[in-house]
Amino acid sequence: MKAENAGSSRVQILNFGDPKIITLHLTWFAFFLTFVVWFNHAPLMAVIRESMQLSESQVRALLTLNVALAIPARVVIGSLVDRLGPRRVYTGLLLVSSLLCFGFAVADGFTALAMMRALMGFVGAGFVIGIRLVGEWFPARQVGLAEGIYGGWGNFGSAAAAMTLPTLALWFGGDDGWRYAVAATGAISLVYALIFGYFVRDTPKGSTYFKPKRSGGLEVSSLRDFWFYLGMNVPMYLALAVLAWRLSAGQIGLLPEGVLLPIWLGLAAVFAFQAHQIYLVNHELFQGKKPELLTYRFKQVAVLDLAYLASFGSELAVVSMLPLFFLETFEGLSPVSAGLLASGFAFMNLVARPSGGWMSDRFGRRNTLAVLILGLALGYAVLGQITGSWPLVLAVCATMACSFFVQAGEGAVFAVVPLVQRRMTGQIAGMTGAYGNVGAVLFLTALSFLDYSTFFVLMSATAVLTFGAILFLDEPEGHVAEVGEDGSVQLIEVS
Repeated sequence: MKAENAGSSRVQILNFGDPKIITLHLTWFAFFLTFVVWFNHAPLMAVIRESMQLSESQVRALLTLNVALAIPARVVIGSLVDRLGPRRVYTGLLLVSSLLCFGFAVADGFTALAMMRALMGFVGAGFVIGIRLVGEWFPARQVGLAEGIYGGWGNFGSAAAAMTLPTLALWFGGDDGWRYAVAATGAISLVYALIFGYFVRDTPKGSTYFKPKRSGGLEVSSLRDFWFYLGMNVPMYLALAVLAWRLSAGQIGLLPEGVLLPIWLGLAAVFAFQAHQIYLVNHELFQGKKPELLTYRFKQVAVLDLAYLASFGSELAVVSMLPLFFLETFEGLSPVSAGLLASGFAFMNLVARPSGGWMSDRFGRRNTLAVLILGLALGYAVLGQITGSWPLVLAVCATMACSFFVQAGEGAVFAVVPLVQRRMTGQIAGMTGAYGNVGAVLFLTALSFLDYSTFFVLMSATAVLTFGAILFLDEPEGHVAEVGEDGSVQLIEVS
């Protein structure tokens, strides 16, 4: 047996002589590009609508389709990462991203646009890949900050797309300027796929890349965890059912009459198939427990799922509605001003996620996550009290403070994910990431029935419940064991 060297707790982000720092920069930029590609249509939507003569319902359908497949995609991509390794999967995803961009750029009608945007949901799963890759390269004492930098700087891709693509489209000019702008992001993704595949390695030299024994679902350690795991899959299918309802004839109108029920039945059939796959992966539990050396508690994964639902799920929802909230709450604001004020919520990612990861490394995983989720709850409770009588500066400050806790909480979640079970980090990250999208579906659906104040209070209440769940999270301590293909046991430090 051997234990990994924990190393220093410092991350020297500009030390380009350190292979793990180079890997971190190459990886966060890959994530950054996937977000540029995933959201390259949003800042150009007004031009696309005019050029393609789209109706308002078709525009809403494209925006919804862009995230519709992100939930299953993150689960699928997580499984592929654990089996094939992050270098191959990220390279492949960037190549596919470029093809989808080219397809969207040359689309000659709404059907083609819709198909490309739906498939883009898989591009949105790129985040999951880097979680395992960064976790392989950085020891426990550095992994929170490293994952925070990866997530925070990569997330900035959506803001970068919003700031640059309209100008790029104008530079190309003409009715097809938006097509060239979208295609340009695809070309960059294509070139970077080759760069990433050439320079990045799955693990540091001499380290072992551990893989799960079977594919099809997480390996769990007890019958109780088996049923717990099955139950935690249900909300993901319910979120997909809600998305299908949103696209149905009675709502956005993308789906024709009579197909909603078959879609729901199809989701039920897929769930049954997945449950069977999970059983096949864990069938030995029905005959006897796994060796104590390889056990972990699934509650660790479940708590992280809920924490990401409360943090990233609420962030996606707030970013979608905040410009309109400012516009309708404060008289005299222009749409441009409201959008600029609201953009600060997403900009906090650059510092907040790394801060959450750093605090986890320094002050403990569970306590940091608990404090940040509690701060998130308080922040949303304050936003729920904002009215037009508030000074605008105070409202913006409250929004930015809330945003810090939201995104620092996200960083704290993924400071724990790589420390649960190394060989399944991709699958755990995929499920946790999917729960973020589940939260977005939950909150945005609720927003269609609630006023703004009640909407913020709902997210605050969800965070309070999540805080209660975090109290059951076990602080990662000591080592976890992994068995190599040759049967050797390696102890990996997690504290």
